[in-house]
Amino acid sequence: MSSDTPDLPDDVADRVKNVRVDEEMEQSYIDYAMSVIAGRALPDVRDGLKPVHRRILYAMHEAGVTSGSSHRKSSNIVGDTMGDYHPHGDSAIYDALVRMAQDFSMRHPLVDGQGNFGSVDGDPAAAMRYTEARMAPIAEELLTDIEKDTVDFEANYDDRLTEPTVLPSAFPNLLVNGSSGIAVGMSTNVPPHNLGEVIDATIHLIDNPDCTVVDLMEYVKGPDFPTAGNIVGRSDVKQAYQTGRGRVRMRAEYHVEEGKRNESIVVTELPYQQNKSKLVERIADDVRDGKLEGIRDLRDESDRNGVRIVVELKQNANTDVVENRLLESHLERTFGVINLALVDGQPKVLTLKEMLEEYVAHRKEVVRRRSEHDLAEAEDRAHILEGRLKALEEVDDVVDTIQNAEDRDAAKEALKETFEFTQEQADHIVRMQLGSLTSMESAEIEAEYEDVTARIERLNEILGSEQELLDVIKGELREVKDEYDDERRTSFIEDAGTVTDEDLIPEEDVVVVLSEGDYIKRVPADTFDAQHRGGKGIIGTDLKEGDRVSTVFSASTHDYLLCFTNQGQVYRLKVYEVPEMSRTARGTSAVNILDLDDGEEISAVVTADDLDFEAEDEFLTMATRDGYVKRTNVSEFGNILSTGIIAISLEDGDELADVEVTNGASDVILGSEHGMAIRFDENDVRPMGRNARGVRGMDLEGDDRVAGVAAVAPDDDRTLLTVTEFGYGKRTNLSEYRKQSRNGKGLVDIKTGDRNGNVVSLDTVADDDNLVAMSEGGQIIRMPVNEISTYGRNTKGVKVMDVEEGDEVAAVSVYNPNAGDDEDEAEEETEAEEADE
Repeated sequence: MSSDTPDLPDDVADRVKNVRVDEEMEQSYIDYAMSVIAGRALPDVRDGLKPVHRRILYAMHEAGVTSGSSHRKSSNIVGDTMGDYHPHGDSAIYDALVRMAQDFSMRHPLVDGQGNFGSVDGDPAAAMRYTEARMAPIAEELLTDIEKDTVDFEANYDDRLTEPTVLPSAFPNLLVNGSSGIAVGMSTNVPPHNLGEVIDATIHLIDNPDCTVVDLMEYVKGPDFPTAGNIVGRSDVKQAYQTGRGRVRMRAEYHVEEGKRNESIVVTELPYQQNKSKLVERIADDVRDGKLEGIRDLRDESDRNGVRIVVELKQNANTDVVENRLLESHLERTFGVINLALVDGQPKVLTLKEMLEEYVAHRKEVVRRRSEHDLAEAEDRAHILEGRLKALEEVDDVVDTIQNAEDRDAAKEALKETFEFTQEQADHIVRMQLGSLTSMESAEIEAEYEDVTARIERLNEILGSEQELLDVIKGELREVKDEYDDERRTSFIEDAGTVTDEDLIPEEDVVVVLSEGDYIKRVPADTFDAQHRGGKGIIGTDLKEGDRVSTVFSASTHDYLLCFTNQGQVYRLKVYEVPEMSRTARGTSAVNILDLDDGEEISAVVTADDLDFEAEDEFLTMATRDGYVKRTNVSEFGNILSTGIIAISLEDGDELADVEVTNGASDVILGSEHGMAIRFDENDVRPMGRNARGVRGMDLEGDDRVAGVAAVAPDDDRTLLTVTEFGYGKRTNLSEYRKQSRNGKGLVDIKTGDRNGNVVSLDTVADDDNLVAMSEGGQIIRMPVNEISTYGRNTKGVKVMDVEEGDEVAAVSVYNPNAGDDEDEAEEETEAEEADE
């Protein structure tokens, strides 16, 4: 052993304590957690303050930085607080001081700040050396009577001073200003409330101790946020008050302003704790990314008078839809209520009633201790006044006794022996000045004695009667309300449930146009006036150079569609999600709506609203360009991902041509580009899964390909409409297409060649249907199908659309403009029948 090694006591090994590491860490962590919970992060239920806030206010009180004093540098206040009471760093203290001065954070700020104390844009406060502060008037109500032994004090961190463990709190600050904080394993989030409502509820609780939370809600309507705004519905508030936990939906206040050409949505109040600049930034990001359509401009016009965010809409934008999407993503927030506070030093989740009960119990203790303190002082003063009055009655003898005494002590003893004064009375009489022996002074002493006697009697009444003590609490609460109450800021609006865009968009027939360059738009169908057969139509879309129309289909804005692509994928699409644009507009990028790959085009559209995804006898019958046919039960398409799912497997070079809905008892007609058609029973094709390729449906010759598929119901009185790429077409009675076995060559449907070109589409139509045809160059025509004559098979047909040289018909769609009227009439008839029953 080294000679430098100190000698160790013989019993050093006996003093070493062996402990388990896990037990030591567990206990240390619990100690740390309780220190954070009780000493830093959670408010006391009695005054609603965390230790740092309480210490800041008490340090200002001790330094005389009250509402009546001049402002003091914040750095001075922070220094006093840190040096005397809160040794945890200046930044934490200053952050707490700043929050108490922010009128957008506190319902009633406790600090009157001067300088930059931050903003709703999230701007930080200026450095503490630049700002000044003093106590707000309402903060003094928290410290009223603290010098009258109303609360307990404890030694500060270095035992030089004492600090209050809680403030007297003349109003329920925890509910009025709320609190938030994260401790270890728990957090608190108490919303702010209206001062007048909380005080009225407290008084009601005092008068009716057996009242319920629902009774108290007659007074406390709900949170009252400093930034105003709205609360959606009352049920969530009720749950939060009854259980101590809940989620309150907050909504911004906004209105629609009419402009010369367009409308604007103007936001004037924000949800609590909403960062205004980040809100504007997120809206701008969504507009740029295409998530928010219909917004032309976004401006923050806020000033010292309040918030004003202007969302200017495009001329053709649907205001209700933009408003709804703003609500979904930006203008609504949820406030998670957790009424967790310290009760007797222990964290506890409290109901509204329990919070008020704890406060009332605290005020009873404060008023009792204050009354005892005042009573002791009054009794001491009465005792002195009794001595003075007795001395005045025998003033000559008292003066002689004092004059004959050798010194003050002897005079006191003589007074005690001669006149039976107590020590305190004798001390006071000896210190009396001769001027106090006048008759006027005597009258004043008698009046003061009467006042003190009456005060003693009143204090004894308060201490001797629970009801008198409660009346004092109620009276003081009313005084605070009269002084500081203001109007409620946060309003309630009814919860109308989830409003979808579909609820806000009028149901109407539209034409959806999609180009090879992945531009998409929808246009109201009535934009295109019905024309006679053979017209050129009008411009339906403005295409970029080199782009062409690939798909056009008719639908209702409320339709939910299954969109099948040439690559065998199927996507879902809600028609109202496609932006509505003018007839000549190019459209918006389709990638924001449909996740199509390069070269992928929509080849068929099926309205999902008409499908029963649980039906066993409902199928989607698909046809490929190479003549394959497949039937799949609709149940396999009930859950389609946003990225699409496989509808059919295709061989290399093959594409999906068309899709029809069949019911297990239909016939299927396949039509080819070279004008051939084959009709066969759909049951010739057995049902298969989505990943199957299908079976041969048509034997194609040469380079012929399938153009489309049509479903024919038994006794179907419709006709088969065939349209070619150069704008010719015809209708043919279905009876002319005899049934064959699948995989045959079929019969001639329409003559193709130099005049007609290849077949573009075929479909079954009724006499009251409308046809919409669009060329690759963007020309569009709408006409009643009964304008197209009925011809037999193997004919050339008539001109349907006058297509310019170099242009071709890209797509044809059929819809019934009276379908909605028929449904409305059916609903009315059903309602009338039910009413009769």
